[in-house]
Amino acid sequence: MGVMSSTSPSTTPAFALSGRAVRTGPQPISYLLKQAVDNPELISLAAGLVDYESLPVEPARRAMTAALDEQRGRRTLQYGTTAGDAALRQRLLEHMAALDGLEPADLHATADDVVIATGSQQLLFLLTEVLVDPGDIVITAAPSYFVYTGTLATFGARVHCVDMDECGMVPASLERVLARLQSRGELERVKIIYICDYHQNPTGLTLAADRRGRIVRVVQRYSQHHQMLLIEDAAYRELTYEGRPPPSLKRHDEGNRFIALLQTFSKPFAPGLKTGYGLLPRALVEPVVLQKGNHDFGSANLCQQLILEAMTSGDYDRHVAALCRRYAQKRDAMLEALNRELGGFQPEATHWTRPAGGLYIYLTLPPEIDTGPEGDLFRRAIREGVLYVPGVYCFAPDLDREVPCNTMRLSFGVCSIEQIHEGVARLARAIRAVATGA
Repeated sequence: MGVMSSTSPSTTPAFALSGRAVRTGPQPISYLLKQAVDNPELISLAAGLVDYESLPVEPARRAMTAALDEQRGRRTLQYGTTAGDAALRQRLLEHMAALDGLEPADLHATADDVVIATGSQQLLFLLTEVLVDPGDIVITAAPSYFVYTGTLATFGARVHCVDMDECGMVPASLERVLARLQSRGELERVKIIYICDYHQNPTGLTLAADRRGRIVRVVQRYSQHHQMLLIEDAAYRELTYEGRPPPSLKRHDEGNRFIALLQTFSKPFAPGLKTGYGLLPRALVEPVVLQKGNHDFGSANLCQQLILEAMTSGDYDRHVAALCRRYAQKRDAMLEALNRELGGFQPEATHWTRPAGGLYIYLTLPPEIDTGPEGDLFRRAIREGVLYVPGVYCFAPDLDREVPCNTMRLSFGVCSIEQIHEGVARLARAIRAVATGA
């Protein structure tokens, strides 16, 4: 009889991780959250969290009571379908069309083209999963949503960045990037163009109406080897505080062939429901649903029924309207504080965005001030008791361009108005101290 050899813990071999696991690094937000936990007196202007006091407890309670009544309760607590509840998908199609002032038929889509996911982040992951192999190319703005940049690293994608200005992604810059890739013989590796086009994370800027059709035409013109997917991340679309947001990119997708419009309930309603949704090109619905089946067989049916009830009763629309009023006050408080504390600080090089919605303001400082996580300012800001997101986190690694080290993202979502004023004052003290070498 053989004897099984024993292995001491110190000599146990390591697990052979997959290539995807090896490529997956920690998200910057984990580091920032640790700083906040380790320093409980910090005012965090970093976290992109929603306003705590305005979370819709009473509307959610009413919706839950209705979803769990005698007639619906057992269906609510049963498994759902992988693509999501049919009634909710129809409602969401109508909702997305209404935001553009359209009927569902005008979008050349049906409820079968809507997929409900565990947050819009899951849809970003699934779309990347069905399209991107290691070495493929994804094009994003510079700067862009840094959590999706982490997803792209997981899949081994190469990222090329496109210029932004105060009107959003620059169509001519997108064309230059695609033309350069074509000249290198790499156009066939471009799979996705990603745009957060309403009150963008991190800048707060919105893609101008007159650029939307131009960008769509550029993507179509360069889709020569295969159809490139244009992902329209509209997570902040409904958080508009002034004016009317421009029509979606999806309006330009005749036949529902090449634009995925993604939205979420996390920002305009409640992140605890972890529910997002997307209107996908018809050809991608089945591949995405098949992959989602491998993940979870469908997102939580209970949350879907609660959302359907909130939308049907009108509680959802009322909450969004109240939330926009509250966030507008917070945005104005941060703009006022920045003007007061930094309005006279090297004005030729110091400036910030003035968003019409969303949760973020993007601050640019003189180029000699390093805002990165290893820079003097970041450490000094923590000593002063304030936290921000270093702008370097928001730039994907792109060999064709340098990453600026003098920007930061500020969020006004979770802090009170008093904390916003105090947090900006602390930040300004740190900036002036670093600038003068104090």
